[in-house]
Amino acid sequence: MNILLRHYWGSLLFTAVCFVVAGIYAWNGSGSAQGVAEILWIVLVLSILEISLSFDNAVVNATVLREMDEKWQRRFLTWGILIAVFGMRIIFPLAIVAIAANLDPLSAINLSLNDPERYEQIVSSAHVGIAGFGGAFLTMVGLSFFFDGEKDVDWIRGLELALRRFSEIKAAEIGILLLILYGVSTMLPSEEAITFLASGILGLLTFIAVDAVGTVLDKMERRKMAEGAVRSGLGGFLYLEVLDASFSFDGVIGAFALSNNMIIIALGLSIGALFVRSMTVHLVRAGTLTKYRFLEHGAFWAIIALGLIMLFSAKFHIPETITGLIGAVLIGISLVWSMRYNRKHGPEVEEA
Repeated sequence: MNILLRHYWGSLLFTAVCFVVAGIYAWNGSGSAQGVAEILWIVLVLSILEISLSFDNAVVNATVLREMDEKWQRRFLTWGILIAVFGMRIIFPLAIVAIAANLDPLSAINLSLNDPERYEQIVSSAHVGIAGFGGAFLTMVGLSFFFDGEKDVDWIRGLELALRRFSEIKAAEIGILLLILYGVSTMLPSEEAITFLASGILGLLTFIAVDAVGTVLDKMERRKMAEGAVRSGLGGFLYLEVLDASFSFDGVIGAFALSNNMIIIALGLSIGALFVRSMTVHLVRAGTLTKYRFLEHGAFWAIIALGLIMLFSAKFHIPETITGLIGAVLIGISLVWSMRYNRKHGPEVEEA
């Protein structure tokens, strides 16, 4: 219990504050206990939705975060959460409305507060572009993990071994993504197809740019370490923030199925975002990824599934419940498989 409180006390405190704010806001709006209860329920469901959709995000975050020093881990929880909460859960939907409706920022805020139906309609109309960008970025994150010739642990052995062999072909994962983008675009009307392809290519280029920046920073940091300096985690921090942004796209869009009130959506999703960050640090400090051999693999398969779902959601409506369930099932199976491996190879695992 003390361990859980040590990692999650900030998230629990933030949750309490958000529920108080939501309760006051609901009471001022409805003036009834029933109205307050309805709003609090929506905030609770939104926070659970965000956590369920982003648990695989926490596992992948942990794989990057464990390479950072403690200073950058703290910055991820402080600076990073400001970007995640205010940047992606508040500013991002407002930016979509401002660009799509050709409005200034203040007008977009006014629209979100005073005409939530119109606000929801504008945000939802941008779904094709968001699906292309976020889906492409996440798919590349997942594929790059398996198209790695240096990876020496396989969970789904036959498939992962085949993908690792294909890693010898340069840019094979990029070719696969482009084929998927083209295939989905053929199902869309011509105007939407252009938007989808442009957004998907931009998502691909963003992945390449972030990976390049991370590689350059990593080389610089290794050079500093050779000179006796301490390694920082700036490259990993930037990568995690872009990754978190891509994960938050489907949560922001899916939230409108429960409410079109920007304040309620921001409160619910922000609670989920903070818990995901606390889970990330907990996984790192507890050494969970080391103890459970295939958990990381399950998370990256879940990311590929989420990326493909986002891409195909440009054409087909896929409920958020299914999206979250697929990720949870893949991670759950990988966890069970890891526990089974530990029982079978107990002494070897303990020695490692």
